[in-house]
Amino acid sequence: MCIAVSPLGGIEAPRGSFSSQGRFSAYPPFLLRRFAGKDRQARRGGGVALYVREGYECQELIEGNSRVECLWVRIRGRASKADIVVGVCYRPPNQNVEIDEIFYKQLGEVSRSLALVLVGDFNLPDISWAHNMAEREQSRRFLECVGDNFLIQLVREPTMEAALLDLLFVNREGLVGDVTVGDCLGHSDYEMIEFSVLREARRGASRTATMDLQRADFGLFKNLLDRAPWEAALKGKGVQEGWTCFKEEVLKAQEQAVPVRCKASRRGKRPAWLNKEIWSQLREKRKVYGLWEKGQATQEDYNGLIRLCREKIRKVKAQLELNLAWDVKNNKKNFYK
Repeated sequence: MCIAVSPLGGIEAPRGSFSSQGRFSAYPPFLLRRFAGKDRQARRGGGVALYVREGYECQELIEGNSRVECLWVRIRGRASKADIVVGVCYRPPNQNVEIDEIFYKQLGEVSRSLALVLVGDFNLPDISWAHNMAEREQSRRFLECVGDNFLIQLVREPTMEAALLDLLFVNREGLVGDVTVGDCLGHSDYEMIEFSVLREARRGASRTATMDLQRADFGLFKNLLDRAPWEAALKGKGVQEGWTCFKEEVLKAQEQAVPVRCKASRRGKRPAWLNKEIWSQLREKRKVYGLWEKGQATQEDYNGLIRLCREKIRKVKAQLELNLAWDVKNNKKNFYK
């Protein structure tokens, strides 16, 4: 259960009320946290909270920043289920660009490899999610961050009167389902977003053995086959018996001369379109972003590199798809690289 802008006056009261109704328990020290920055000390409520059902192993990923009202928790999957990161965030309507960038940096760190579910009140009513457009500059920067991290927004109905303020993001299709906007929680005027997390299967270490031909000793393999008494071994045997005898001798030599290893996983492999030029351009973009954070580069410089990277990636992908289409009849294996 994720709560944003909750009217929580302390930790003990909500812990008792929720645990008695839904059998949720606060997992100290991080599953229930109220952020109170300088601009919120004079106001009641605010902040975020996260409740996790008893029995789940959890770990906070990023230490909380008092200026950013968000919480990132990794929930370990049970049995064959994969781990998942759940984030809950509240973005005040008057939040400045500097704090937005801190949040975007945190989002980039947690969305790299693990399955991610992010919910919260982002207070960006001017965004049109159907057309992926926005009126204000901060909203357009938010859309840019969503695209850079390959996030998918799943809420389509208003959550506060006619405004769509509460959002639900995932970084993989099919990660959540049954998304509905319904009743309010307690005396809140915001409607709740309910959904089901469809957990992924855990990707365990590969146990498939394969021959490591790069470390094979082919000289030893040849010598072992040369020393085999082929005439005596095959004398008086039919085709099937002779083949079985030959295969046994070859496998014995293979065991001594060719080592085995676990089959390498394709996870983490670079995409086919990522060439040296694109990789260098992406590194340059990250470098300029760091300079921009320190005030040593302008936002126009950074935005220009973003547009340049997107355009180059689009062209390289299009060229790769065209090459595959041209070469598919002559080299079908090229498609599965």
